[in-house]
Amino acid sequence: MDGDGRVTGSRKTRATRQPVPQEPLADDGLPRCPWATVAGADASYRRYHDQEWGVPLHGDDALFEFLVLEGAQAGLSWRTVLAKRAHYRKRFHDFSIARVAAMTDVELESLLEDSGLIRNRLKIFSARDNARAAREIIVRHGSLDAWLWSFVKGTPRLNHWQRPQDVPASTAESDAMSKALRAHGFRFVGSTICYAFMQATGMVNDHLVHCFRHPQRSDKPRRS
Repeated sequence: MDGDGRVTGSRKTRATRQPVPQEPLADDGLPRCPWATVAGADASYRRYHDQEWGVPLHGDDALFEFLVLEGAQAGLSWRTVLAKRAHYRKRFHDFSIARVAAMTDVELESLLEDSGLIRNRLKIFSARDNARAAREIIVRHGSLDAWLWSFVKGTPRLNHWQRPQDVPASTAESDAMSKALRAHGFRFVGSTICYAFMQATGMVNDHLVHCFRHPQRSDKPRRS
């Protein structure tokens, strides 16, 4: 799991800073994965757990966004990245693969002065490298979406973990994805990062079995 307890297998990194919660959390009585209820979690973090994490995501640019953000998270708390996501979208052209691939060195250098981003040179510049690599995959395979989802044969994997420590840090599928991404020139795509990406985009559903978001819970509320 990551620095603030998000279930991402055995990520051993710790947060170096935490965003100040912007919205108070009310106890709504719904059972959740422990990482969504840790001390300091705010309403936006809980919404991410309730509405995004583990939900199948499609679209080349949408998936590219999570590749960049998961790479940016390396060594930090996911809450730190989530709090900066809106600003990342603004500065990285809503994660348009074509526009990020075309960013100049001058543009990228200017981002290193932006406190709204994680100002790590390797991570900032890797976004452009990864966009260019994604563009090549699209040219070769027709779709980044279909290519990434091929690592789970196009179908989400539903797991039945009882405890956070049961969740793996990586799998054979994330190993294969990492190897293939690196072969295409991607950076910050180790197997653990790839598995977190697969969890975030719903390629695998790792909500614990007691969580109301696990599909087999019969008492979970119906989403409108």
